Amino acid sequence: MRRRSTLVLASAGLATACAASVVAVALPEEKASAVTVEVTQAPTAGQQAAPAEQTPQTEQTPQTEQEQAQQSERKAEEQHEAAASRSEQRSDLSVATRATSPSAVKELARSLVPAGQFAAFSSIISHESGWNVKATNASSGAYGLAQALPGSKMASAGADWKTNPATQIKWALAYMNDRYGSPNAAWAFWQNHHWY
Repeated sequence: MRRRSTLVLASAGLATACAASVVAVALPEEKASAVTVEVTQAPTAGQQAAPAEQTPQTEQTPQTEQEQAQQSERKAEEQHEAAASRSEQRSDLSVATRATSPSAVKELARSLVPAGQFAAFSSIISHESGWNVKATNASSGAYGLAQALPGSKMASAGADWKTNPATQIKWALAYMNDRYGSPNAAWAFWQNHHWY
């Protein structure tokens, strides 16, 4: 047997405004199932609205606790994945841009320069800049780890050449390979001329 409920509108003004319109009402005793109430007659001032008959609508099942928990879990996972991605990007950048102490830059170079060429590469960079990414020659204007002249030449390896040790290392390695054939050959030249 269906249960019937009534809706009484206490305010004459509200009842007049709602006359002949459809209103959705949630009834807590029926577990929040929605019903439609049609007001058939607009009461005059001082009268109470006549009770209207309710017609049940299609019942919308509320989300179960399990579905809500799963949805919350999915949102949390998406947020965690986005945060992890941002963290990885920051971590990659920190190696290249934030760790600019001479020892950190030297370790970065060790990962970018072939092992058999690293000792020669390291010797040149030690003499030229002392592994200082921002080393500047006051008289010539040579700049960076490899003392590129002008420093803007390093833009060919990346727009962040002024501050990024990885960009400067890549440029210096390419320069030594292009001009001398290898860092070992560049170091041999440097030892004879004290420049390269």
